[in-house]
Amino acid sequence: MRWVTIDGCSLSTNSAALAGKHALVTGASRGIGVAIAQRLLDEGARVTLLGRHLPKVLEVATKLSESNAYAVAADVSNSDQLYAAVQDASNRFGPIDILINNAGQASSAPLHKTDEALWQAMLAVNLTGTFNGIRHVLPSMLQRNFGRIVNVASTAGLKGYPYVAAYSAAKHGVIGLTRSLALEVAGRNITVNAVCPGYTDTDLIRETISNIQAKTSRSESEALAALVASNPQRRLIRCEEVANAVAWLCVPGSESVTGQSIAVAGGEVM
Repeated sequence: MRWVTIDGCSLSTNSAALAGKHALVTGASRGIGVAIAQRLLDEGARVTLLGRHLPKVLEVATKLSESNAYAVAADVSNSDQLYAAVQDASNRFGPIDILINNAGQASSAPLHKTDEALWQAMLAVNLTGTFNGIRHVLPSMLQRNFGRIVNVASTAGLKGYPYVAAYSAAKHGVIGLTRSLALEVAGRNITVNAVCPGYTDTDLIRETISNIQAKTSRSESEALAALVASNPQRRLIRCEEVANAVAWLCVPGSESVTGQSIAVAGGEVM
């Protein structure tokens, strides 16, 4: 990497800032996960994409890069499956330097209609899945005194939303996990942060809009307006905007940023 100094500040001039690094991105078969994988590849990293269904994630990995992208399959809530996938990825590209815990799931219901199965499902994927990823990757980071961990949470982890109590509780847990771990490893050149998107233009949100239309007889534009009403910019967040925030937390120059929960939400959360 080449650095220049201007007015006492050292600035990187290398667009391949993550060359030689191995990144693992969970939930990488669509949406935000694909955008993050592409952004890290653009920065020179070798990227392992993880999803539940190997054919789908393999298709995505092949489209992104024939040589620097690799596909593995696991359910992040299943510790044994995830451990095996981490070992597979490490055998292919070496120890994991960057972990992006992006896998997540959202289901809605009023609290009095939220049964134990829904509650446990939201915790299993969103919170326990994040814990599992960290637990299987952190030991090698500690051995090498380097690591970047970014947990993709949500604005629901920073504030409350109606009808998603289980999801919101899980994402609040992710932020608590992020803050605690950041303090544990602060002296080991390992940073731990959360990125918290607002409503983002993904397949999941498009499905939500369709559900709103079906239940309320609103038009597509009216359903969209209802979703983005809390965003001062009155729009959906783009996947690329989330990916840019994630990449910034991983490239050289962000070493002092740790334990943070960064909202990518058009000013909705400050």
